[in-house]
Amino acid sequence: MGTGTLYLVGTPVGNLEDLTYRAVRILGEVDVVAAEDTRVSGKLLHYLNLSKPMVSYHEHNRRQRGPELVQRMLRGETCALVTDAGMPAVSDPGEELADLCHEAGIPVVPVPGACAAVCALAQSGLPSDKWCFEGFLPTANKPRRARLDVLRAEPRTCIVYEAPHRLRATLRDLAEALGERRVSISRELTKLHEECLRMTLPEACAHYETHEPRGEFVLVIEGAREDAAQSAADRMAQAIALTEELTAAGLTLTAAVKQAARQTGARKNQLYQAMLARESGENGETGE
Repeated sequence: MGTGTLYLVGTPVGNLEDLTYRAVRILGEVDVVAAEDTRVSGKLLHYLNLSKPMVSYHEHNRRQRGPELVQRMLRGETCALVTDAGMPAVSDPGEELADLCHEAGIPVVPVPGACAAVCALAQSGLPSDKWCFEGFLPTANKPRRARLDVLRAEPRTCIVYEAPHRLRATLRDLAEALGERRVSISRELTKLHEECLRMTLPEACAHYETHEPRGEFVLVIEGAREDAAQSAADRMAQAIALTEELTAAGLTLTAAVKQAARQTGARKNQLYQAMLARESGENGETGE
């Protein structure tokens, strides 16, 4: 008996009519369905008049359940991985299981379906030739600031997911970091109360101060203009050069970074990381 197959099956993000014919067929043919939440996926299978063995596969049990599923597929079983909505492994469980299957020689087959990020990008009317996907921004302060620092000079359209209870704080942080950028806010995609708003980030902050955020949100944010990205790069180059001068004059790296950031307007944390990277690179150089 040969190995089985892992199918990454895209499911609707709201409207059940978005499920593809192929997805229905695969769900009906596989030996087991691995679901982020068996209750949610159980309702989908019931809607399709399908009865299948189900196991849970989610963020909290993936390290144990992943190897178990791999062993079942090595014995010849086929498995469909589904999440509560959208494509598995895209800001949802699945990446690690796909990796385990590749390592074990098990075929990994995508069954395309709805993806909130792509739907919102198409809906936004913002540049879609080049874009980046951030998923959910970090909630801890230090990594969150680091990501916002990167996005400040990012020229591509950026897509961010956010939950309703964190939307206001995220919009405030984005407005502070990115300024008057345009943003398209898609809410409850494909569902009854679907909504798409286009405004600037400060305008979005003001709007949601008086409107209670409800549902799941996708933020499609305009990229940095070329001149803004270049000026940020110029500031960083100036700050690095000044930091090197100050450390050569005897200041500690921390003190030099602090002074250089204040004089040039560069972000202190970003400058410090850049200096550490330069030092690491220099220490790692070897001669011929």
